[in-house]
Amino acid sequence: MELISQVLVLEPTSQVLGKEPIVPFAILLVVILVIPIMFERLRLPGLVGLVFSGLVLGPSGWNLFQSDSPMINLLSEIGLIYLLFVAGLEVNLEKFRRQKSRAFGFASLTFSVPLVIGTLLGLILGYGWNTSILVGSLFASYTLLAYPIISRLGVVNNEAVTVTIGATLFTDIGAVLILAVCVAVAHAGTFSFAKLLTLLGWLTIYSVVIVTGFDWAGKEFFKRSGDDEGNKFLFVLLSVFLAAVGAQLMGVEKIVGAFLAGLAVNEAVGEGPVKEKVVFIGSVLFIPIFFVDLGLLINLPAFANNPDTLKLTLLMIVGLIATKLIAAFLTKLVYRYKWQEMLTIWSLSLPQVGTTLAGTLVGYRAGLLPLEVLHSIIVLMLVTSTLGPLMTSRIAVGLNSSPAEDPAPPVPEQNTPEADSAFTIVVPVYNPHTQQHLIEMAALLARQSQAKIIPLAIATAAAHMDAPQLEASLQRSEWLLSKATAQSRALGVAAEPVLRIDDAFAQGISRAAREQKANLIVMGWGKRTGLRARLFGNVIDGVLWASHCPVAVTRLVESPKKIQRILVPIENLTAPTLQPIQFAQMLAEANQSHITVLNVCDRRTSSSKIAWRRSHLSLLVSKLALANPPEIQIIAHENVAQAILQAARLYDLVVLPFIRNRTSPGGLAISDVTTQLARQLTCSIVMLGEPQRTQVNVITSHAVPSITSTV
Repeated sequence: MELISQVLVLEPTSQVLGKEPIVPFAILLVVILVIPIMFERLRLPGLVGLVFSGLVLGPSGWNLFQSDSPMINLLSEIGLIYLLFVAGLEVNLEKFRRQKSRAFGFASLTFSVPLVIGTLLGLILGYGWNTSILVGSLFASYTLLAYPIISRLGVVNNEAVTVTIGATLFTDIGAVLILAVCVAVAHAGTFSFAKLLTLLGWLTIYSVVIVTGFDWAGKEFFKRSGDDEGNKFLFVLLSVFLAAVGAQLMGVEKIVGAFLAGLAVNEAVGEGPVKEKVVFIGSVLFIPIFFVDLGLLINLPAFANNPDTLKLTLLMIVGLIATKLIAAFLTKLVYRYKWQEMLTIWSLSLPQVGTTLAGTLVGYRAGLLPLEVLHSIIVLMLVTSTLGPLMTSRIAVGLNSSPAEDPAPPVPEQNTPEADSAFTIVVPVYNPHTQQHLIEMAALLARQSQAKIIPLAIATAAAHMDAPQLEASLQRSEWLLSKATAQSRALGVAAEPVLRIDDAFAQGISRAAREQKANLIVMGWGKRTGLRARLFGNVIDGVLWASHCPVAVTRLVESPKKIQRILVPIENLTAPTLQPIQFAQMLAEANQSHITVLNVCDRRTSSSKIAWRRSHLSLLVSKLALANPPEIQIIAHENVAQAILQAARLYDLVVLPFIRNRTSPGGLAISDVTTQLARQLTCSIVMLGEPQRTQVNVITSHAVPSITSTV
């Protein structure tokens, strides 16, 4: 035993890593978890940290990993496919259709100008036509890393922004197709127009079959699979890999098939829990490993000691920024946009991440792009992914939204069916420990709006209606409802309990709320977080996706009757959501509480602009015609979440408005303010989620995936 232990002690670490594949995988997981968080706190994109991690762990650093490792190669290859698939899945077809003519016009400019300049740059540097055209195509596309920023600022519906979003469909398709043709020509060895026309013909047929066939198959499968999200998820994964295999059989790069598969299932998947899971799997595992693998390919000594590489990198950065600016300026002239809109278009089209990096890696592996071009494109990605969102956050502030897209008055509206009947509050009951506070919250709101409370219990269906499990669930649900009814009557509020048998909690809650013509759903959540909740979703996620009315997700640390000071943070003044203020006002009138509406602006905001924001917010609040107008407070701070956390120390309740938004491909550049607040606030919280149909931009960047509902 002593001899064995001595041998194990003396065995080099590198040999242990080589013999145990689980060790490098564990290191990768640590890197993916820790590094992006550290870089985002430095206000740098998380993907920059992942590439830097690959550089440190690879041959140019500690030499723990090799780029030719079978495990890393496999995971990186899946990440590459996933990256292009998500790029196709995230194309906003609705915004494209809304402004398709102008989107095509801008796409033509922002694609052709960089393509021509990039091709000329390649020819000047001595590359062949095939390589030069590929370099030009890498400049042509762009990634909407700043989407969460423009969503938070409330300018998504501005025409110039919508055009920029819609144009990604054309630029991504163009870049992917040029990549496919260049690689196929390189593999063919000899070039002829006959071969090129044959390739384009087969590529066109393949694209039509994938886009139309998978779209039809996806819609039919989703229609027949009901609410089984697991089968839908597997169908989407099967689609992307079948398309990738089909592309390889045709001699086309597999990422072309992956991108087309994303476009094909785009409408079938829609905005919902299935898409959330699909994007989540890639963004937390495979796509980050792809970026780490890119870092492994960087040869730092060769990059630093080669003046030509440094010159090439500088030329590429300057060339890209200049060509995107020219394209944005020409778009301004053609469509008569304002200077601020032109600069916003420019900043949105700068980041080169998804399609650009995928095409670069494929071109490098195919022998089309030399190592110095790979180095230059990676540096270009790091610069533009940092510069683009930073510029957008500064330029897009105050950009006007289209008048047609202004948000409607808070629910309930006077012309809706719900307004014709009594105000109704549905309270799902499941956890007896949180039920008392939930009923108290609903009772306070009900008394102020002459509403009725509907305690709702869901008994999950079994295969047979006489199954003992269903009988036990029904008995427990009846007990919870009788308890909720007694609590409501004790509080002096009418209650009409509803027991429903359904396949799942989330669908049962949203369907029952619709049937009861509910105006509000009041739910609770627990403090548990974990990977399972993020991966498979939870009841809150499902209700938020499907609900027709607002959903108040509550975490109450004490009885709602004791709430005396309420804080309502409103970040976006361009298109603010006023419903949380109304919600807080109803609760305040019941308790005679005090409300403060808080807006956080940049620390460098001048005193005159702060005064304008205060008067503007007061004007917006005055439109609600409240009996006791809330106090307006403006704080200048460099960190929104920290400012709210500091202010919340003096309050009993914080009302956070939020709505689900799409994420950028890979989800690596998103900062979720609401998640941070939910984790760190010690007082009671109500997060008021609005229906998916409401186009209102609020404080958060996307949904809160780490909350496990205990209703």
